[in-house]
Amino acid sequence: MTSALCDGTSWAGPVDLPLAGEIDVQAACGLMHVNGRRFGEPRRLDLNYTCLLATELGETGAAALELARVRGIAVREVSTSAAQAALLAVSQYLASATADTPEEIPGPGGAPLVSVEGIGYEVAAVDAAVWRRFWDAMGAGGDAVAGGWPVFHRREHTATCPLPAELTLLAARTSIDRAEHCARATGMGLVRVAHRPIDDLAPYAAHPLGGPAADLRRVPGPLPLSGLRVVECCRRDHGAMAGHLLGFLGATVVRVEPPAEHPPGGVPLVGGVPAREHALNRGKRVVVADVTTPAGRAAIGHLVTDADVFTHDWPPGHAEAWALDADALAGVRPGLVHAHATDWGSALGPWPPPGSDPVVQAHAGVPPTLMTVVAVFAGVVLARAITTALVRRAQHRTGRRVESSLLAAAARLNARRGACATPLSVPVCTDLAALGTDPRFAKALTRDGCVVPTSPWAFHP
Repeated sequence: MTSALCDGTSWAGPVDLPLAGEIDVQAACGLMHVNGRRFGEPRRLDLNYTCLLATELGETGAAALELARVRGIAVREVSTSAAQAALLAVSQYLASATADTPEEIPGPGGAPLVSVEGIGYEVAAVDAAVWRRFWDAMGAGGDAVAGGWPVFHRREHTATCPLPAELTLLAARTSIDRAEHCARATGMGLVRVAHRPIDDLAPYAAHPLGGPAADLRRVPGPLPLSGLRVVECCRRDHGAMAGHLLGFLGATVVRVEPPAEHPPGGVPLVGGVPAREHALNRGKRVVVADVTTPAGRAAIGHLVTDADVFTHDWPPGHAEAWALDADALAGVRPGLVHAHATDWGSALGPWPPPGSDPVVQAHAGVPPTLMTVVAVFAGVVLARAITTALVRRAQHRTGRRVESSLLAAAARLNARRGACATPLSVPVCTDLAALGTDPRFAKALTRDGCVVPTSPWAFHP
């Protein structure tokens, strides 16, 4: 391995550590620590994740440079690093660890369930009622079902999931056909662990939309998306991460949220907001609107009238039912870039099972982890797709419709993964709170109610 991954992309970047390769970056920046929670000790991710994520960030930065050139904004170079990619990947865990009341992390646990035939599978429940119905149908006792829900519900937040032994033993005595029947009957998402990785999906889809578009605003600003406006209707990490990154590129991001909800109990808060959400949504302007009501949909339509980008992660068919789909909004704002963040795209038909990071990993054959590695990667892919669409809009004066999915992002990880032979040469981080105050990370982190990464890019004139 060399000190540079590709043009403008290095291992350490602004982090003051002698990072020589993938394993060093995972160790120093907390990925081994978070991934290892389910094992009870630090454990590396079984793919060169920070290298892949940094490469995707580099390609997004290159698209942003092209947009800056077309718009006449004076930036000519961009840099990023694997360390900054790693810190982005652990940003929500870092935020939770450095909030005023840090999150309590359960003990080790969380491998996929295994059937009596030895077939591994993952499940996803949209709420506690589905969880209870599924395990009742499987024949589990009430105490085990009730005890399992809190750790399962937060498994992606804590990166560990010590289920009661009764549930894992019951799964091991049950055939995969029986488990799948119970899932279909109760609304539980269930997918088998893939024997062969999926690696042949395009990272995103893009198509022309309406036209003609007005010229992109040329405003004095230091960043490629300065003066551009994004309206974001995303409740999950994939779309929210994309909006977060577009903000780092200079866009003004208006986030549409439903009427106030009480934060769940037992989670670390920053200003009354869960720390994990704060890590992705700080700096966004928030507008409250209930999209299920005519008034809420009208408010969103009004926001779009002067937007350049609209993003949403609603289930299939909802945007069309609410007249907020790409064709409808192109009539409101010609030249709009309309982006849809989905779990599965069209790969599993019009009614796919509920998606989550572990479930998509299992179906795609990504090396398993309870970290949200696919959602973070998908957010970067979507940010790149939107930035590239803005370039096309500026060049051809037409809007674009783009769609990305967790599954497509997982396939891209599989297609690009490889082995890293460079041995570990730095200490392994075992405490995210300590990492947050380590002076060697001072140029890559900041405190905003909790510790969060600064922009993963540096742009230079």
